[in-house]
Amino acid sequence: MRAHSAHQLKSSPVTRLEGRARLPGDKAISHRALMLGALAVGETTIQGAREGTDMVSTATALRQLGATLDHRGGGEWRIHGVGVGGLREPDDIVHLGDSGAPARMLVGMLASHDLTSFVTGGFNLRSRSMIRVIEPLSRMGARFVSRDGGHLPLAITGPRTAMPIEHRMSTRSSQVKSAILMAALNTPGETTVIEPEATPDHTELLMESFGATLRRQRLDDGALAITVVGQPELAGRALVIPGDPSIAAFAVVAAAAVKGADVTVMNVGLNPLRAGLFETLREMGADLSFGNRRGMGGEPVADIRVKGGELRCVDVPTSRAPTMIDEYPVLAVAAACAAGTSRMTGLAELRGDEGDKLALIAAGLSANGVKCELGADFLHVHGMAGMVPGGGVAETGSDHLVALAFLVLGMAARAPVAIDDATPIDTSAPGFITMMNVLGARIGDV
Repeated sequence: MRAHSAHQLKSSPVTRLEGRARLPGDKAISHRALMLGALAVGETTIQGAREGTDMVSTATALRQLGATLDHRGGGEWRIHGVGVGGLREPDDIVHLGDSGAPARMLVGMLASHDLTSFVTGGFNLRSRSMIRVIEPLSRMGARFVSRDGGHLPLAITGPRTAMPIEHRMSTRSSQVKSAILMAALNTPGETTVIEPEATPDHTELLMESFGATLRRQRLDDGALAITVVGQPELAGRALVIPGDPSIAAFAVVAAAAVKGADVTVMNVGLNPLRAGLFETLREMGADLSFGNRRGMGGEPVADIRVKGGELRCVDVPTSRAPTMIDEYPVLAVAAACAAGTSRMTGLAELRGDEGDKLALIAAGLSANGVKCELGADFLHVHGMAGMVPGGGVAETGSDHLVALAFLVLGMAARAPVAIDDATPIDTSAPGFITMMNVLGARIGDV
């Protein structure tokens, strides 16, 4: 049962997409920038941050913890931080919204402070377990009381002095890693996280840009050890947030799948640990060119020009999955529009405790006339060479990545494609539909 009224949308076929698209700021970097600005001494200014209710939730929580955040609109923020170790005990319950990554990082921040807090979240966040962060943070001295299975609401009591730990990740998760690293900032000594598989390093890059000391060491077994030296003095700074590559993916795939399209997506963040989709699209024959390469907020950035044409099938190596795990929903749409059978493996992460995205993708494709095979960690899509029937309704499972992917399918199909609930788009990607309609898409209410 949903906790909100579903907002249905449909996306109708288009004959041409053209123009320039400006992306919302990278969601992952935006949240981290607010948090680290709140822990810094002095003023931090941020431009180009993501807008939306998730950011409001993060900012509200940080204000409850003593930081001053001034939202100027248009992605601009001014933050006066409290310094590492300076968070105050909140007077009321802290509501962490509905986004898992910032919630887990905020729990990490709270866990190493000598205070008691009570946190909760929206319907979707309360359905997600916090066990994976509770376990390592408990070893650092924090005490937790939660609902069965580690679900919010959650009571957190931090230790008088947190203890550094060495934690080897059992599963690939940038959220768990980042929660521990956030806790490590207010922990004396050195805390180390060992990653058998690399995850996006936005947290590490931003921590260093604020003045934290980190070391990285490749171990004999190939794992990466990331060590944070605790209790640094972080200094406020000016930041410009790159455009979100996970949002760029939808505009890029739409343009690649619509013959005659010519779209330039501006300011796309190209962190190597998140740019696997663009390499894969090139292997599929997509006409992508990268211009105006530069750095922004410590991250590589470029403008991507995409011209529509014919796509061919691809076998995506398992080793590439970590660099594009969020993009598999829209890659499956590209595969549906391509000629031949595309094979994707290493996708077990999409069938985790936050919902089975893989099953949603397969069901949505089938509902729109595309054959596919689904396994525990793989998806095979039988492409229809630009002749996807469409005409179906895709269930989103309250996941904005799935919702956006099937709106893209509707642009390239022969009949409109509807999604059962667009509410997650309003939360996580506000402005996307307007951006695409300006380029020539036909997305509207059912």
